[in-house]
Amino acid sequence: MKHDQKVGFIGVGLMGHGLAKNIARSGYPLMFLDHPGNQPVDDLRALGATSSGAAQQIAAQNDVIMICVTGSEQVKEVVCGKQGLLHELGPGKTVVDCSTIEPHVTQEVAKEVLQSGAQFLDAPLTRTPKEAEQGKANVMVGGDTAVLQQVHPILETFAENIYHAGGTGTGVTLKLLHNFISLGNCVLLAEAVISAQRSGVDIKTFIEVLTTGGGDSVALKRLAPYVLKGNVGNFRFSIANSAKDTAYYKNLADHLGVSALAAEAVHQVFHRALTQGHGDRPVPELIEVLSDKAPT
Repeated sequence: MKHDQKVGFIGVGLMGHGLAKNIARSGYPLMFLDHPGNQPVDDLRALGATSSGAAQQIAAQNDVIMICVTGSEQVKEVVCGKQGLLHELGPGKTVVDCSTIEPHVTQEVAKEVLQSGAQFLDAPLTRTPKEAEQGKANVMVGGDTAVLQQVHPILETFAENIYHAGGTGTGVTLKLLHNFISLGNCVLLAEAVISAQRSGVDIKTFIEVLTTGGGDSVALKRLAPYVLKGNVGNFRFSIANSAKDTAYYKNLADHLGVSALAAEAVHQVFHRALTQGHGDRPVPELIEVLSDKAPT
């Protein structure tokens, strides 16, 4: 089925590739930004997608512009930079930012977009690249309900669940809350696994006890293949991104006047691993990183 709305996509990375592929596969004309960080794009081109080397062209030639990049600075550059989207935004265009960034940056960027006459939604994602490819990501949206209704069919191409968190910035706030809990669980599990290994507890039994008791979680299910078989599986979220997201959450908690003791501890684990040169490693390998550094 062909659609009239033209979609531009910036950030065809681990998560973005799946989103872009499902949008194109669903019949939306798609133009993506050429970038060294893109995943292989032959499949996108086979679906009829075209590419451009300039964000401004993406904005000029498309109705809905999706962004899925690393963090706050990248989003600001894409939207407000010298070659940014703002130069070609105006009435009739909508920016949907699927990146995980700081809520105050979302507010700043949204203000600039709205002043141009265009519309804005923050719509970060949960789940993994596997679910993104399968069209089963979760999306948390912040922004105007009417705008969400307009782009809802596009989000449905790659999302199993779409949650409206509230006004602008609440989608990314909800994402940071989610990642603090999820990544916090990973840190707890990593340290507990090392303790179990060193104390002689059978690791398979350890995992079984957790899964049948109060220690069960999605984080455990994603880490268990690595603990039992050394298999990272599809849990390819990096230690660097974990350090970024936990820092963003810690800053948010500080701004809100909420206790951030646990957030500080979780962030420091990832930050230390990052400064030791492990930023590109996936989260499951945090177990190995911490085990190497723990006293024997």
